[in-house]
Amino acid sequence: MPLQQTLGVDCQTAADAGGEPHCFAGPVRERRMDSVLVIGGGRFIGRHTVTEFRDAGYDVTMLTRGRRQNPFTNAEVAHIEGDRRERDTLETARERVNPDVVVDCVAYFPEDVRVATDVFADVGAYVYISSGAAYGAERTPKREGETPLAGCTAEQATTDSAETYGPRKAEGDREVFAAAEDGVQAMSVRPTVVYGPYDYTERFAYWVDRVAEYDRVVVPSDGLSLWQMAYVEDVASALRLVAERGTAGEAYNVGDEHAPTLREWVDLLARVHETDVETIGVGERELRAAGLAPDDFPIYRDSPHLLSTAKLRGLGWSSTPHETALAVTVAEHLENDRTGREFGPDRDTEAALIDRLTE
Repeated sequence: MPLQQTLGVDCQTAADAGGEPHCFAGPVRERRMDSVLVIGGGRFIGRHTVTEFRDAGYDVTMLTRGRRQNPFTNAEVAHIEGDRRERDTLETARERVNPDVVVDCVAYFPEDVRVATDVFADVGAYVYISSGAAYGAERTPKREGETPLAGCTAEQATTDSAETYGPRKAEGDREVFAAAEDGVQAMSVRPTVVYGPYDYTERFAYWVDRVAEYDRVVVPSDGLSLWQMAYVEDVASALRLVAERGTAGEAYNVGDEHAPTLREWVDLLARVHETDVETIGVGERELRAAGLAPDDFPIYRDSPHLLSTAKLRGLGWSSTPHETALAVTVAEHLENDRTGREFGPDRDTEAALIDRLTE
């Protein structure tokens, strides 16, 4: 079984606007890690996390509400049903599993993290899935402990909306840091936009479908939009490595070590599909004439979003080559008819725009 280096830490809050602490390792002792509780394990990141820990030899238990089909009914994965937002549910899971590791995939509110780090204060590792959206300043790249985190008001902390997602994740990070100061072995992992098999958001599926079906596709502006992504299996491996080797009170960015532009993603997908695709860059003025805007296209971003992964690589992590990741991703999307068409411009509008620009 894997060995955990449990680190005593001395955390000092940084003076930057994000208030993110810098933590320094104290005495090291080894702790054997045998069991993991994955809070939320049936859909996307959680599903791959369950597989990652199971394949590494852990005894795995997943905690979900039981509203969706369990993908692990024929595997050696225990299942507890309950609402993670209820403290009694977490306490029951703790008593039944007594886990060495807790991976929290579905903590969407700061209160979720505050309660979980209290209930699981004695585990060998509590790993919170935060987000690259937690950063509150545009830097290239964004670095842990240097780039400020987003602020979060009391109202934002309890409001479930896309606009408050980043602030809520940032406040969850601060709850992790506070728990670490109290001696909890709590850590944070910050993925950027995640893609891969079983991605129910279908943001990436839009481009998989476009490249599979058409030989000419529109990319907004010049196609140089840079929004770093993260392959889901790499996120899962990062979660395990942070649990086993990370330092309490620290956050770790996760993203593909090479970040293609949007135009490059289309080219990569074309190679996986073994087809030729012409990408047609369209500026804001032409898009506006067609009733479109650049951000109508999935994974477009008007400013670069790039996370430094040097800290995570220091734990021995590396990302999967794009050709490998995309082959698996595309196969699953096609098998399950994921198209993502509702998340981008309809094809008739796109085709009419292409005709006008190329006639």
